[in-house]
Amino acid sequence: MLHFIKEKKLYFMLICLGAGMLILFLFFSGNEGDELTQINEEAVRQQEALPVTEEVIEEPVEEETIILVDVKGSVENPGVYEAEDGDRVVDLIAEAGGLENDADEKMINFAQRVTDEMVLYIPKEGEESAGIELNMSANSNDDETVNLNTADSAELQTLPGIGPAKAEAIIDYRDTNGSFAEKEELKEISGIGDKTYEKLAELIKVN
Repeated sequence: MLHFIKEKKLYFMLICLGAGMLILFLFFSGNEGDELTQINEEAVRQQEALPVTEEVIEEPVEEETIILVDVKGSVENPGVYEAEDGDRVVDLIAEAGGLENDADEKMINFAQRVTDEMVLYIPKEGEESAGIELNMSANSNDDETVNLNTADSAELQTLPGIGPAKAEAIIDYRDTNGSFAEKEELKEISGIGDKTYEKLAELIKVN
């Protein structure tokens, strides 16, 4: 009988110990769960408190087209000047320090737009110069146009968009292939496309 009571007492103690451990486990598990919940809630609040930054889309910046113009003749400071697309003869004359006292203003088209590789020649009063064609209106008469078959390098450079290199290319083409039969042949020269030809069409001739 005494042995039976001892065994029951042992079972009872084991049951009590297991129940106590279960209670402790549930208690600490509940606390850990609450702490995790609090941490998650705090993280959400901090995330919501962060300032919202709008994505800034940068628009591409258009590069300015730089034009080089060779200003010669009766100006204070002849030389090669930088210009921008849309600049006019009057702007380049100002860049070159203005006209000299003997400049022939009647022969200058101040409103003409300048082009890359252009030679802007400012004649003196009473001067006879092939460079005068450059400053005249695009609505030129035939006797004011440049003859592709007879013009030298200086004359060719009075045309808008024709610099020393293209002038020599025109002369080389003429020497190699003979005289130009028609103005459109000019487009066969490297660097002279449709747009350049359109600017030159009324300023050139081949007869």
